Amino acid sequence: MTNNDILKKLRVALMLRDDQIVEILELVDFRISKSEIGAFCRKEGHPKYRECGDQVLRNFLNGLVIHLRGTKENPKIPIEVLKQTKKPESTPPRKYEKPKKKPDLSYVKYKNKKKS
Repeated sequence: MTNNDILKKLRVALMLRDDQIVEILELVDFRISKSEIGAFCRKEGHPKYRECGDQVLRNFLNGLVIHLRGTKENPKIPIEVLKQTKKPESTPPRKYEKPKKKPDLSYVKYKNKKKS
């Protein structure tokens, strides 16, 4: 399993977007752009694919620890952090609506109507 696979699996499992990954990496003073994160998450045969180095993955994991657990001075509860991250802004579920009645068109004379 490559570093790219690990990064992709963590991204999906924690439902992280590229900008969130950039913020996590900034927690450990590691600067990287969103386009580089996108290049790490591409298929291996893609022309813009980039190999994720050990340094990037190491800093991401260290930043993830700080993101989830917090620092010694300001500890966090990881489950609460994950609950905040995983709540997608979605619309409320739609209520069931009865189908509308079709208008009565029996009085309209159709050109190709079959005679009964």
